[in-house]
Amino acid sequence: MNFNFIVTFFLPFFAGLMYFFMALQVNRTSKFRSIMFGEIGFRKLETAFILFGIYFITRPLQNILGSHPWPLIVNCTRQFFLMAVISPSILVAIFHWVPTPSGAPHSSKFAAYTIGVLMGTIFSLINSIAVTESKIISVWGNITIYDSIWFHSVSSIQLVLIHLICQLVSPVGFLLLAAAYVRHRRHDYKLTDVYNLIPTKWRYLEASLIIFGFAFIIAGVAAIAGTYYTYLWTIYFVGAIISGIFVMRSINLPPRQAPNDLK
Repeated sequence: MNFNFIVTFFLPFFAGLMYFFMALQVNRTSKFRSIMFGEIGFRKLETAFILFGIYFITRPLQNILGSHPWPLIVNCTRQFFLMAVISPSILVAIFHWVPTPSGAPHSSKFAAYTIGVLMGTIFSLINSIAVTESKIISVWGNITIYDSIWFHSVSSIQLVLIHLICQLVSPVGFLLLAAAYVRHRRHDYKLTDVYNLIPTKWRYLEASLIIFGFAFIIAGVAAIAGTYYTYLWTIYFVGAIISGIFVMRSINLPPRQAPNDLK
């Protein structure tokens, strides 16, 4: 089995399984919802992890359904899903920590999803211009793996930058904004003497958001510095897995030391 097949199939599949497991872990720790995130935010966080699992585990479809336009169609669908649905959902889930009975203001939800849809639409339009054909990157048995050829007939650094800036807004901007809000809540936490491990839990969550966001940035820088092609974005699969490890640590850590009375 060659390296291309391992990276194309098993890496995103493993990342998807990890996020499904994280959603299960969130559900199992429901007793601590109001302490950790609030009921609404906790439920939305669980949903976001399920959506991430779907996003990662469907990545191989981009390569096995056939030649152009299938890699383009699947890539646009998945990235629009990430930029317009998943990333705004993460941000809105974090915003639901605001101390109001109704959670996050409706204006913040509307703004997050509107910006996400706009960035996802621009990304898809640029994709349709940039990708005009595909190539075979690997053959394993009866399975042929295809990938898009980026900017083969259209060579424009402006289009590349627009493509990357859209992703810098969503998901990267949303993830880093969520991390900043987690940091604010961590430093402003009023019940540290009682629930003394809550700031540590949130520190792990903050780190996971930053790691995931910077995985996209590193992949984008690599694309600009070298050859621009889809395969570089396997970098964020590794970032997602590392990020998931930090999130699971955050989820499994109890809200305070010796928490037997909370069980």
